[in-house]
Amino acid sequence: MWWADPAQAHPGLFDLLDERERARHARFRLAADRDRFVVAHALARLVCAQRADCAPEQVRFTLHCRNCELRREPRTDPHGKPRPAGAALGLEISISHSGDRVVLAVTDGVEVGVDVEAVAEERDIDGLASYTLTAEELALWRGLPAARRTPGFFRYWARKEALLKATGDGLSGGLGTVGVTGPDAGARVVSWDAPDAPADVWLTDLDAGADYRAALAALVPGPLDLTIREAAPLLCAC
Repeated sequence: MWWADPAQAHPGLFDLLDERERARHARFRLAADRDRFVVAHALARLVCAQRADCAPEQVRFTLHCRNCELRREPRTDPHGKPRPAGAALGLEISISHSGDRVVLAVTDGVEVGVDVEAVAEERDIDGLASYTLTAEELALWRGLPAARRTPGFFRYWARKEALLKATGDGLSGGLGTVGVTGPDAGARVVSWDAPDAPADVWLTDLDAGADYRAALAALVPGPLDLTIREAAPLLCAC
């Protein structure tokens, strides 16, 4: 796992993006969003190149939406989970960014999902909770002291999104279909209301700082060995 900061963005990272990524980068209206995007995607290409022992230009990414693939729907606009191709084929990645946190998870062939969320008080947390939490989660969450509800909600959200990113469903898979342990308990899946829910799944919380909640999920029966690194030296070397 690699942690980065959008402030580490510089023109050399933009040069690492492919044509499709540059087009997406140009569509962001805010500079902060552009910085998060370029740092995340340049970092993914650099780390995959390092793992595959090749030049960054030899790393490609294809996008896969499991819902579209299961329904065999035509894909006029590629979207979904990025998968390394070219020289980095066989690696699996997941990217997330929020606020001043960018995180990348990379594995050798294990389907993985990572999510980081800034704890944002200004959002309609009650409204979001009503359709993203299961009935059991909602009852537990509403019983929390008021000061703990917002960070508790984002704990739920990060865990659930990490799981859905690991499967490739993303948010279209429905956060409310997945049940996880409460904010004060160790991360664990307790229910998954989907016909194709994975049989093996591992989930853990990550330390992203006091104002963030983050989680990592992998489709394996047991824990992964995590190596956590800071991305600044790799990004600055470009």
